[in-house]
Amino acid sequence: MSRTLPAGLSVTARVPASSANLGPGFDSLGMALGIYDEIEVRTTDSGLNIRVEGEGADDVPWGPSHLVVRAIERGLESAGVWADGLEVVCRNVIPHSRGLGSSASAVVGGLAAGCALAAEFDPALAASTDQLVQLAAEFEGHPDNAAASVLGGIVVSWTETDRAADIGQDGVPVAEHHGRVYRAVRLAAHPSLRPVVLIPDVRSATAHTRGLLPEVVPHGDAAFNVSRAALAVVALTQRPDLLMPATADRLHQAQRAPALPLTTTWISRLRAAGIAATVSGAGPTVLALGTCEFPAELRELAALDGLRVVEPGLADGVLID
Repeated sequence: MSRTLPAGLSVTARVPASSANLGPGFDSLGMALGIYDEIEVRTTDSGLNIRVEGEGADDVPWGPSHLVVRAIERGLESAGVWADGLEVVCRNVIPHSRGLGSSASAVVGGLAAGCALAAEFDPALAASTDQLVQLAAEFEGHPDNAAASVLGGIVVSWTETDRAADIGQDGVPVAEHHGRVYRAVRLAAHPSLRPVVLIPDVRSATAHTRGLLPEVVPHGDAAFNVSRAALAVVALTQRPDLLMPATADRLHQAQRAPALPLTTTWISRLRAAGIAATVSGAGPTVLALGTCEFPAELRELAALDGLRVVEPGLADGVLID
């Protein structure tokens, strides 16, 4: 039975943006970036009052269906508590539908806030980072962006199948559940690594660009990506001189190219200049990984193409005040 939180509890979650895939690590590699959304939550006696500022303020619902609100409620539910009323303020900076994990950040921020409210009420109810990764990935369906926003830095994530049988009174299994367990570990990034993102004005729908991917891929392409994803771990943590070959991909970028012409053009342009560039998540943002300052001439060309060049740096995971 849920316990009801008293009115007047208050927490603030500061959650970073993220980039997923990093080239070959489809649905498995992620990186937290220093662009932050902030979520303030306070328990009240009754009702829901939500205010959204910044990115998406005119596009997202200001009610119970808001993703942050649903995540807060899921965080409370996971801790076995409830609130009769909530006051929620979302201050959004992460661009929406650009491949920077805005939905994962909203989920992680809401979950972290909900769990933190429960912990304010009873410290024994505090959630671990593993629990936050699991809860957030359940929303997203895969853990790469969510794990990066929870753990910060560079993450490797994966999914396991948890098979648990229901046992009848006679000791015979009567049903079997196939649940997903989401895991992630944070890597120690090379200290000279400098991520840069080139953010266009246009948006992209993940569902559309993911729909462009084939159900079956050639064995050679799969083997190629396995080797490059393994190399990416080395390049990102120890050998940034290997970032160019380590960010090559055959599984998703070329397949998405027809829907992302400007993104594809800029990835080719940057790689021709010796800068390891990839699609950030499902796009259309371009992620460039290097160790040197981004060239001024390329910054100027990007601005002419309507791209905003941001050097966000690597971020730590979600923070609670």
